[in-house]
Amino acid sequence: MLIKGHQTHTDCSSLATPYECLLHWAESRPDDVYLKQIRHRRFETYTFAQVADHAQRLVSALHKLNLKPEDRIAVISKNCAEWFICDLAIMLGGFVSVPIFPTANEDTIDYCLTHSECKAAFIGKLDDMAAVTEVLNNKPDLISIALPYDSAPHCQYHYNQLIHDHPPTAYKPEHQDQSLMSIVYTSGTSGTPKGAMLSYGGFAWSVRQLSQCIGIRNHDRLFSYLPLAHITERVYIFGSSIFSGVQTAFPESLDTFIEDVKMHCPTLFISVPRLWTLFQQRILDTIPQKRLAFLLKIPLIRTIIRKKVAHALGLNKARVLGCGSAPVSPDLLLWYDNLGLEITEAWGMTESFAYSTLNYPYQKSKVGTVGLAGPGVTLKIAEEGEVLVQSQGLFTGYYKNEQATREVITDDGWLKTGDIGKLDSDGYLSIVGRKNDTFKTAKGKFVSPVPIEKKLYQASRVEMLCLIGLGLPGPILLVVPHNIPHFDKARYERSARRIIATINQELQSHEQIKGVLMVKDSWSIENGILTPTLKIKRHLLEKQYHQLGLNWPKDKLVVWEDAITENHPYG
Repeated sequence: MLIKGHQTHTDCSSLATPYECLLHWAESRPDDVYLKQIRHRRFETYTFAQVADHAQRLVSALHKLNLKPEDRIAVISKNCAEWFICDLAIMLGGFVSVPIFPTANEDTIDYCLTHSECKAAFIGKLDDMAAVTEVLNNKPDLISIALPYDSAPHCQYHYNQLIHDHPPTAYKPEHQDQSLMSIVYTSGTSGTPKGAMLSYGGFAWSVRQLSQCIGIRNHDRLFSYLPLAHITERVYIFGSSIFSGVQTAFPESLDTFIEDVKMHCPTLFISVPRLWTLFQQRILDTIPQKRLAFLLKIPLIRTIIRKKVAHALGLNKARVLGCGSAPVSPDLLLWYDNLGLEITEAWGMTESFAYSTLNYPYQKSKVGTVGLAGPGVTLKIAEEGEVLVQSQGLFTGYYKNEQATREVITDDGWLKTGDIGKLDSDGYLSIVGRKNDTFKTAKGKFVSPVPIEKKLYQASRVEMLCLIGLGLPGPILLVVPHNIPHFDKARYERSARRIIATINQELQSHEQIKGVLMVKDSWSIENGILTPTLKIKRHLLEKQYHQLGLNWPKDKLVVWEDAITENHPYG
């Protein structure tokens, strides 16, 4: 489906792979800038011809290092121009890419490299090189190549030197639709990551459908910062950029992120709920909600504020804003809508190339849903409420795990998503929760936490929260309070009591929240509670706070973790 009035690139419509698109653009638009990497507060640019030249030189280097077609090659780095180039080189050389999150711990990195049988790894921008360095020390046979960043660890070879020392290859692999392009490991919210096998045909189909649905224009600009090891960024940003020939920029660092966005002014920008929430907090720290709400009621001032907010976030040129990867509060999306920023919620998973539903074109009345099935996608709800998906853009199975593959792909080709959902009369999908998130309390009653968490997010201003209750007398709410200046604990606790009392009235007796724990330390990727895509690992919190839940004080609704003493141990 083409959106009326949108100019789209059709030049690559007959090409099946990203590297074929690259060679096409390098021939038809050699001097057009494709990639823009910010270094030392300035753009370092790469034309299509330069990207193709670097990729082809890398292929020569990899072949010289005795790597053979279908060998697995990892990429461990934060987003950067070289990430795109390495990915294209791996495809162009006939290899299989294994992207690994740059924030992954030592065990995860080692598992992904070992399980996928990687022969080489490109290693680049890292916030902390300790985990990767330890893995490299234990894998002397792994060919390691450092990307040109100071934060990359010491490796056997250097990216720039390989490009300098080797000529462009003339090698061109032949891939079929079912040929293996990449092994992408799921983020592991419930345990060991699984390696989803992604084909060239599935990738190309998903990117084309998405690009046509959104209507990619030839003057669009993309900004790549969400982890490229995650399928959303790989399809929505990398895929769209190379199939449509769209200019893409990369940030210099987390500290300069907002300024980096402003430098590029992307026209298409996607993020995750956690970051949209942090942007909201940044705005509310500048202008309190009550004052903001009052000013937005005045037409002239509303226009001025909307422009200032969009400029402050670097989104003043954005025509499509997206949100996905985790559940988001409808109130948050409506809050942005009131500021003139229409955020399209999308839903998908690694196994469906992140392309299943979108609320696009944006419909305010459908905020709270994850949108309609994208063109070419069919949805249905199984008897037990699980959402099933069918399309040409499905993965081909889990690497070395046929049993897990059989558990999620039905005999007639439907993907069992593990999400519980419902379709409204217009075909818009609402996600109610995850099958695996449902827990049974000590009373033998099942509780689905996600709908309750959504209610709580709408009613309160918290950074993160998670409802647990497996084997407990009743559900316990874990809350990470916002980092608010001049924080008043007593006032915050009174607000929490009021919100819980209101929410509990809407819940069945076995669902009602028995206690609220104000968590001392924020959850993060570094402490293992969040996945690299900022999803909460509920099973870890269940384990960590189980003992406290069993021994919850009868006379307290709210407990502050930093006030718990040795006389009140838990966990």
